Amino acid sequence: MSTDAIVLLKNDHKEIRKAFRDFEKAGDAAVKAKGKLVDKIIELLTVHTYIENEVMYPRVRELLPDLEDDVLESYEEHHVADVLVVELSMMKPDDERFDAKTTVLIENVDHHIDEEEKEWFPQVREGLGRKTLQEIGADMAEAKKKAPRRPSQPSALKKTVDAVIS
Repeated sequence: MSTDAIVLLKNDHKEIRKAFRDFEKAGDAAVKAKGKLVDKIIELLTVHTYIENEVMYPRVRELLPDLEDDVLESYEEHHVADVLVVELSMMKPDDERFDAKTTVLIENVDHHIDEEEKEWFPQVREGLGRKTLQEIGADMAEAKKKAPRRPSQPSALKKTVDAVIS
């Protein structure tokens, strides 16, 4: 298996997008199935954003300072996704806004993935080269083993979320 960082991230993207499509195909009546699919989406996104935030983005920021603005934008896009993931993790599939919140998450993450794959990844590949991307990928594979599977829920955010979903 390749340890190229971009290949690993693209594989994650495929798996995440498959989970998104499965959710969209589940239909309105499939409340229980949607709950399980959203649990899977939450896990996939929690692990993926962890390895990007902890390994990929800091290394790219260090090695390719010209891409700093892109990295900072990616951190912010992850923050938005993280907030939605935390909120979804505290909701029940039959909550009134569960489907709408999941749809917004899917739209935001799809946009983020498109930007990464079409704009950012080519710049990173050109700037870092194969050997460095393999080293980063190996570090990401190690980080993935210890990555959290569920989002943490800081108490201040939990209070805000409780107010929103009540």
